[in-house]
Formats: sequence, C-alpha cells, structure tokens
Amino acid sequence: MQIVRTPGSARAVSRTLKRPVGFVPTMGALHAGHLALVDRAREENASVVASIFVNPLQFGPGEDFAKYPRAFAHDVELLEAHGVDLLYAPAVERMYPADFASSISIGPLGERLEGARRPGHFTGVATIVAKLLHAIEPTSLYLGQKDVQQTAVLRAMVRDLDMATNVVVAATVREPGGLARSSRNVYLTPEQRAAAPSFYRALRAVADAVQHGETRREPALAAGQPLLEAPLTWDYLAIVDPWTFVETDSVARPSIVVGAAFAGSTRLLDNVSVPSPAGVDPVLTPLRPRALSAELRGSR
Repeated sequence: MQIVRTPGSARAVSRTLKRPVGFVPTMGALHAGHLALVDRAREENASVVASIFVNPLQFGPGEDFAKYPRAFAHDVELLEAHGVDLLYAPAVERMYPADFASSISIGPLGERLEGARRPGHFTGVATIVAKLLHAIEPTSLYLGQKDVQQTAVLRAMVRDLDMATNVVVAATVREPGGLARSSRNVYLTPEQRAAAPSFYRALRAVADAVQHGETRREPALAAGQPLLEAPLTWDYLAIVDPWTFVETDSVARPSIVVGAAFAGSTRLLDNVSVPSPAGVDPVLTPLRPRALSAELRGSR
C-alpha cells in the first residue's frame, strides 16, 4: 500500500491504478464499519483508495476536534490487511492553507436536523469530500448509512456539480446489541454503553410502526420515544423524507427514522430506513452482481 500526503501525489498515483477505483474516506480511528466499506469497495472494484483526515472544517465550536481519537499507525495496518492500494493522508495545513477561502454549501438539505444543530457542519463535509474526490478521481465513493443525512448531502453535491463519481451507501455495521459502530463509542462510560442499544431499539420501533401502516407522525414517534434508557437523553427523533429530510405530519413510505441522543457529552447518531411499499430501500445501494465482482477479481 502506498501512502501519499499531497493532492498532486494522490492524483498522480491514483491515475496509475486499475479501474474501476473505489474510494473510502475516513477520519481514522478505524472500526468494523469502516473496514466493511473497504471490503465492499475491494469486492466491487479493481483498486481501492482510502483517506484519513480529521477535518476541522466540519467541527463546530466546543466540539471534539482536538480530542477526536487518532490511531494512524494502527489504521495503516488495518487498511493494508484489507487490501487498500493507496492511502491519502494529507496534513491540515496542506488541505487548508492560510489563504483558503472556498466552500460548498448544499442549501436547505444541509440546514435541517444535523445542519441546524451543527451550523456549518455539512459545508465542511461537502467541501472536504469535494477536495478528496478531485484528488482521487474515483469511480465510486463508499459511505456508511449511519451518517444518513451526510450521505444525502454528498449524493446531492455529486449530482448538482456533475461529478463523475458513483455514490454507494452500505448498511450500518452494528455491535451485537444494535449500537451503531462509531469512533466516538470509545467515549462511552460502562453505564452509557449498557444503555446505548436502547437507542437503536427506539428507532427500530418507530420504523416498525410506519412499516405496519401507521401514517400519523406523533403516534409513530410515540412507539419509540419511551424506549430510550437513562442516562441517555433525546436530542431529536424524527421521520423524514429520504431526499429532502423534511418532516411532515403525514408519514409516507419510503421514509427514514433519524435520531440523535446524548450520552453525557457524547452524541450518538443513528437511523433506520423504511422501504417503499414495493420493498425498495431509499438509502442503500444494492450490491454489485456477483458475476461482475468475479470478473473484476480476475482482472487483478
């Protein structure tokens, strides 16, 4: 696995890789969720690129940028073991020099829910991912469902700016009790970790209510709100349109049940999608056919 540090070197090396190229952007502190994305990219592409960059532009005042977990040497070992061909790991000063002034705004989609609670967050996400895509020029961008509003923002950016990249969203990887894998789970105390699976159960209960025909927002939300266990507390729980993230009083399918909960100062984020009446999931990208994956493996 090659490691590069600048946009020019990333672009130069990436252009020598066999196509198609799958790209997995990360902020490091890798866990099973990241590695599942890498494995899927490995299965569906001739080459795989990953990035590690803790992006200060997406952290707000008082958030955990300085203490965000970093484990670069261990991350390198994991990525190499999972077959990554190229790792792009730029420095903050290279990505955002002193005179850096450009950014990408995604409009109202980036201002709702997470965007409202973390002003500027999605501008930071869109800006860094645009820079990474320009450097890597991948065939496909691989994202996890856990940060579902982020996936919608990036899909919209790629579409609106005519970027020549497919966006692939893979299912959230969960711990045995249902808690979504996250780098921030290391912050949880034993008491918080014991209660954390109730967050997923609450989201699942709301999704099940909608799946079984509940069309009124409040009764659907009431199916899950009481299930969150102390010491966790709700930040929000909502049922939204999969593309606009607008909440409506009348619930339709497909939809997404989204939520955020506090465990002390740690904020947990998760979601459950509700398929259309025809069974189509509004978030996940279907797996590439086995025959094509086998053909790609044969080309390596």
